Amino acid sequence: MNMEFNRIITLLRKERGITQKQAAQDLGVSQALLSHYEKGIRECGLDFVVRVADYYNVSCDYLLGRSAERSGLILSAEELPSPETAKDNVYKGSVLPTMNKKLISNSLNILFDKLAASHDKGLVTEVSAYLMMAVYKMFRMVYASAPRNASSLFRLSASRWEGYSSAAMTRAEADVNAILHGEEVGEEPAFKDTSCFAMTSESLAREYPLYSTSLLHLIKTSETNIEKLVK
Repeated sequence: MNMEFNRIITLLRKERGITQKQAAQDLGVSQALLSHYEKGIRECGLDFVVRVADYYNVSCDYLLGRSAERSGLILSAEELPSPETAKDNVYKGSVLPTMNKKLISNSLNILFDKLAASHDKGLVTEVSAYLMMAVYKMFRMVYASAPRNASSLFRLSASRWEGYSSAAMTRAEADVNAILHGEEVGEEPAFKDTSCFAMTSESLAREYPLYSTSLLHLIKTSETNIEKLVK
């Protein structure tokens, strides 16, 4: 059985707020057996997987870790919503989250457009890994601040995730730096021409009239925060 199964069935039970005893009764197994399933000590049959899927109203693909969507849907890049066209432009009447979201998302539009111009798969991969890990870290800290949230949403334990995620970010950052300096990383050929990254504030404003203001504001805000650390 997929190793994700035990984590996910534990997560689903805790998110629903029911005891292991109640879930076992509803699923027609002993509490001891369900405990073994949740801990990954024993493997269940496919009939039990189907029962659990019906019980929690999720797909078998979700239970087995084949899809991040409870329905089992696997999205392509074309189906993902764009931040610019999303309807949730205001967060419960607060301007600050909305502004910061736009600053970040608009700046990322420029960054990834420049990365696309490089035609370097390794560079795009490492930059993406770094940024996704940053979002993961912030989301996990916010999630963990609510005591009733089920920790089984995550595979990495509470004692390891911070160190591991920081290490992963440091590695990705080092690989990006190496690639930009012409070193080979992994199986990708060395990146030799950075002329595609030549830019000025003027060229940014010309090429990205909708996004350049956001990027420049993000740079200013970030450097102001950095300067506070060294004063």
